[in-house]
Amino acid sequence: MSLTKTERTIIVSMWAKISTQADTIGTETLERLFLSHPQTKTYFPHFDLHPGSAQLRAHGSKVVAAVGDAVKSIDNIGGALSKLSELHAYILRVDPVNFKLLSHCLLVTLAARFPADFTAEAHAAWDKFLSVVSSVLTEKYR
Repeated sequence: MSLTKTERTIIVSMWAKISTQADTIGTETLERLFLSHPQTKTYFPHFDLHPGSAQLRAHGSKVVAAVGDAVKSIDNIGGALSKLSELHAYILRVDPVNFKLLSHCLLVTLAARFPADFTAEAHAAWDKFLSVVSSVLTEKYR
């Protein structure tokens, strides 16, 4: 699945706004994930998962930074996220379904934070983009 030129433009232009709030968006996305899908907490037994904790903020920042890497390398997402894919597949052994759950939580967070920008077209573009990201992150599982 590849992104159209219009979809790429939407992603890159929205990223300019998102990146200014990356830490907050990452934290909120993880809080939403753990609240909506508590089974995902099992991958973080050593974390303080209380809302706003330092560990949650730090990991949320890493998550959004990885999305930013994918945006910056929108024509080569596989190359940009290859090491992250290996980490999650071989070392952390994260169930691939969790990437889809995280993607959905990020979509909801973006819609809540940027309602004027999150049009139907933007929603579709971000959904497709995050599907590509999820697919890349699960490539090493095959």
